[in-house]
Amino acid sequence: MTPAARVQATLELLQQIHDTPRPADTLTGTYFRARRFIGSKDRAALSTRLYAVLRHQARLDWWLEKYGVNVSPRARLLAWLSLGESLSTKAIDEICSGGKFAPAPLADDERGLLKKTAGSGIEHPEMPEDIAAECPPHLYDILKQRFGKNFNREMAAMLTQAPMDLRVNILKSTREEILKILEETGIKAVACPLSPWGIRVFERPSLANLSILQDGLVDIQDEGSQLVALATDAKPGERVVDFCAGAGGKTLALGAMMGNKGRITACDVMERRLKASTERFRRAGLHNIETHPLTSERDPWVKKHKGMFDRVLVDAPCSGTGTWRRNPDTRWRNLGPDLETLLKLQTDILDSAARLVKAGGRLIYATCSLLPQENEKQIEHFLSSHPDFALMPCGLKGADYLSLTPAQHETDGFFTAVLVKEKKPE
Repeated sequence: MTPAARVQATLELLQQIHDTPRPADTLTGTYFRARRFIGSKDRAALSTRLYAVLRHQARLDWWLEKYGVNVSPRARLLAWLSLGESLSTKAIDEICSGGKFAPAPLADDERGLLKKTAGSGIEHPEMPEDIAAECPPHLYDILKQRFGKNFNREMAAMLTQAPMDLRVNILKSTREEILKILEETGIKAVACPLSPWGIRVFERPSLANLSILQDGLVDIQDEGSQLVALATDAKPGERVVDFCAGAGGKTLALGAMMGNKGRITACDVMERRLKASTERFRRAGLHNIETHPLTSERDPWVKKHKGMFDRVLVDAPCSGTGTWRRNPDTRWRNLGPDLETLLKLQTDILDSAARLVKAGGRLIYATCSLLPQENEKQIEHFLSSHPDFALMPCGLKGADYLSLTPAQHETDGFFTAVLVKEKKPE
């Protein structure tokens, strides 16, 4: 692709993301599948530029408003080319030629913007702290209080590109064996520092054609998500429920932990995702997993199986603030329920799922959120209304909670709490 064609393709993607209430990664994948002619290097370049614009949206909008230019996907992209990539007005003018596969020519206000921003960086001392940190205004006070003096460091880490982590399927291989295979393939990788199954891969290689992925020796999973599964402490022979299993990432980890012994029931209200996960289970060599779609968190199945499980994992639907590195568009677009609705749903799910836990069993609550309302406060509320459960420390260095952030742990933002149901006196 020519430089102009790359810019035009980026603009098309930005416009789709702006106009369509679907996640950016989904739209990008659909765009590339419909254009098989776009090579791997061009796809990588397009994705890098696209996500850079999404990660700098607040600051780009600040510059546009400063110079009286209407905010739009095209205006943001032009501003990024000037402020983020330091292209000259002349270079951008040549790109926007209006020719085949090129963006339309610059309008007068756009050319004026580029002349004013020429030589400037994306930062400006007059920017408010929330804008400079790319923090949504409605979450600024919450996150500022949550992180205190570390607010800017944490928000800066959320603007970086998330690493690619693999989880080794210990039923089929070892971390040492996979690291050796990657080295022989010419892929740079190291052992993750926290997860005993984790491998961090550098340089974003294409893994789709790697046999270790196709044969189920590894699965793509953030190290933080691996630690959530580890916190369940699921043992071979136990009965386990993954109550909000989704696509089955944590279910896979649980199955491997349990050595294919015992029984895991993967539940979700989205039956389509559960069906899709069965192929992942098969590829991983797991046969101790069954799936069960739920009509809601109060599905009659829960009552029928009251007190029958050793471990119940609730990976609750949440705001997803801990995944902003991977999904920068979700900072600014509400693609699901609002926070108030989510908080009520989390409360209801925890209350219902707790019924499945046997005496002496554990209820594990997890989110990919950084907001205390979805994390510590939910657990405090649950314990106040469920005196038969007690908090069991599960965090690093003996902390009550497992609380992970990109700045501190180089993982996505995750929260986990382990709650033990007391045994009744005999």
